[in-house]
Amino acid sequence: MARCLTGALALALPALLAACAGDPPATPAPPTGDPTPVVIDPARDEVAALAAAAQDRAYTARYALSDGAGPDRAIVVTSAEDGTWRVDVPGGALGGTADVSLAATADGLFQCGLPSAGRPEPASCVRLGDRDDVVPHHLDPRVQHPFTDWLEVLTDRRAPLAVSPARPPEGATGACYSIDSTSASLNAPLDVGIYCYAPDGTPTAVRTGSGTLTLAGSAGPAPATVQLAGPVTEGEPLGVAAPAPGSGPQSADPAPGGPTPTGTGTP
Repeated sequence: MARCLTGALALALPALLAACAGDPPATPAPPTGDPTPVVIDPARDEVAALAAAAQDRAYTARYALSDGAGPDRAIVVTSAEDGTWRVDVPGGALGGTADVSLAATADGLFQCGLPSAGRPEPASCVRLGDRDDVVPHHLDPRVQHPFTDWLEVLTDRRAPLAVSPARPPEGATGACYSIDSTSASLNAPLDVGIYCYAPDGTPTAVRTGSGTLTLAGSAGPAPATVQLAGPVTEGEPLGVAAPAPGSGPQSADPAPGGPTPTGTGTP
């Protein structure tokens, strides 16, 4: 009996030792609280890259503005080598009867009244503020935004935007994107719609609820800096709304937030 017990222990002991020595270490539990994976949005990245190229692009171009209120209007955009800009807007003031030019130079932000049916006087300019200031609502034809401050919104990945590829509007070329705001605020960072760009960043078309801007022909070379359309004066700027009955032809200070007149467009 003793010999049997000794033999059994001799056989069992090596197996027990091997089992203890061969146990693998316990696998640690996966950590909790991992950051949410970054969602890649190719369309948003493409728009941001094209808008950044547009910011660096120096050119002069003519656009056709169609808003359904009459014949197309020719909008001239100048983005100069030094970063200054100028946008000429026929029918951009006084209910569509006066032509204006908006420009940002080293000296500030200006509105220039151009000779037109509602303003036959020679061209003259009024300083609206510093170069990066916002054009007051009652003076704003909005045509200049796709070439100026809305580019900053499109390059800002924190801006509340939803972007997806889109078909070009009729007559437009380039890569086009449908851009909407995801913000619950009434003050959207830009007008929602279709935005199109050439590979070099030149805006080729912008379509919003108020009209369509389409590049007419090819963009040309840019000047070193923009020039104002006329001398700077102490006069009043021209409002987008038609002047009230009985007021002078240059009445330009309707109540802020008033309706935008038909024909001014909001691309």
